[in-house]
Amino acid sequence: MAVPRWQQKLMSVLRIRNQIVREFMAEFIGTFILIAFGDGSVAQSVLSNSEKGGFLSINWAWGVGVTIGVYFASGISGGHLNPAVTLAFASIGRLSWKKVPFYMLAQLLGAFTAAACVFGVYSEAIDAFDGGNRSVIGPKATAGIFATYPAEYLSVWGGFGDQVFATALLMACILAITDKDNNKPPNGMEPFIVGLVVFAIGLAYGLNCGYAINPARDFGPRLLTACAGYGKEIWTPRGIHWWWVPIVGPFVGAIVGAITYLIVIEIHNTEDNEDKYTQELVGLGKDRPVEGNINNIAVESP
Repeated sequence: MAVPRWQQKLMSVLRIRNQIVREFMAEFIGTFILIAFGDGSVAQSVLSNSEKGGFLSINWAWGVGVTIGVYFASGISGGHLNPAVTLAFASIGRLSWKKVPFYMLAQLLGAFTAAACVFGVYSEAIDAFDGGNRSVIGPKATAGIFATYPAEYLSVWGGFGDQVFATALLMACILAITDKDNNKPPNGMEPFIVGLVVFAIGLAYGLNCGYAINPARDFGPRLLTACAGYGKEIWTPRGIHWWWVPIVGPFVGAIVGAITYLIVIEIHNTEDNEDKYTQELVGLGKDRPVEGNINNIAVESP
């Protein structure tokens, strides 16, 4: 069916030709979708006193959010939706360093905007639940709808280790799923399997501190709660300086996971790639027309 002429003209006017701007928008909307599903599921569970959601439904929502978010963005930007994934790809030479700040800013803004939308949709339910008294800790706390907080027994360094380990698992799995020289799944299935990985991480490691494994996923919504009147406790729950843990931990973990996969699996796939992987492991990989892409790690940039 032919596209109407007026529609062709409109699309021509609206089409963005700057590649960085296109990738910025893709990472923004992909991360927005992730947080809209994820934080929305937590809100429904908390505000209904678990009558309309619980641990399993929350983990499903985060997994589906990742899947749909990557489907939104992967064809344009690679569908990272996570500053830690972006940093890891750049660190092993699969994303140009000049793109890193744009990706990270887009992801942060996407997460903040989605959290603001969740807060807006559920604002009356939040008021009914906490009586207008925004709190971080306690039976009527609602800050945990948006950002992650440690369990009472968890120390800062225990939480840091949790985030490093869980994000290393995530990043290593992403590389395994997208490795074209390994047992790669059919094209188009990668986002679905990455979503299942996030679902599994939630089931296995959601107890300690809610498995942020994504600096934008945690920091963007935390900034929203700062704007929404939750007070200074969002940074220091129970007096501990927690805010940096779900930021720094995932960054470290993603790099650890990427290097681990390269050393243990990927460099052994073919001897022809030996020099390339040696460069990547020492951080000397040259910029190539290959971008880190969760949907297809070997897609060429337009």
